[in-house]
Amino acid sequence: MAVNNKKQRRPENTENKSSGNWQIVYTGFVLILLCFFIMLSSFSTLENAKIMRFVRSFSDAVNVYSGGLNVKAGDQSQSALPETIPNKSNMAILLENIATISHNIGLTEAELTITEKGVVMTLPDTALFGSGVANINSDAARTLKKVAYIINRTTEAVRIEGHTDNRPIRNWKYSSNWELSVTRAVNVLRYFIETEGIDSQRLSAVGFGEFQSVAPNTTKDNRAKNRRVEIVFLQA
Repeated sequence: MAVNNKKQRRPENTENKSSGNWQIVYTGFVLILLCFFIMLSSFSTLENAKIMRFVRSFSDAVNVYSGGLNVKAGDQSQSALPETIPNKSNMAILLENIATISHNIGLTEAELTITEKGVVMTLPDTALFGSGVANINSDAARTLKKVAYIINRTTEAVRIEGHTDNRPIRNWKYSSNWELSVTRAVNVLRYFIETEGIDSQRLSAVGFGEFQSVAPNTTKDNRAKNRRVEIVFLQA
């Protein structure tokens, strides 16, 4: 009689394995809840102002419409959402106002830009002065009267800046471009105060000579760009 010496395998205890699976799932669920509550707690400590600044900065970075939503003519319009569309800066609003007034009064000689200083109105030197002199010419009165009209309709402090190109001045009256630029700026300031009655406390004058050029002094056109007077509506 043959004896079967092979040991029979015991069936695996599947009940113990299946009973441990729910513990893994439960532990994962608890960890997710813990992370969720930690995140809520961190949000609750942020100031609303910081959150709004982040939202507005992000909107500025990705928004292709700098002025917010445009409303098209039609039966219905969509209003802008103040909590997501950033307001225009004071300088941007001022630039628009000055541009509108300039257009309405026919001030075509001036170029308007925004810099870190504020809103800059640039006038070429030929609109105000003769070559190498600082006396305001007779034709400049019409231009300066329009500029004064704009200044009187704003509240910002205004700085008049004189600029030249880098060519040495050949004039017995001025020993350097620096002196010429300062005298030109002061003469414009004096005109605004004495002729147009602008409050002197709002005005200041400075000359930079050739040291703040806007273009390389390598061509005739570039040198003409550098010879300028800037009316700066200063940022507060």
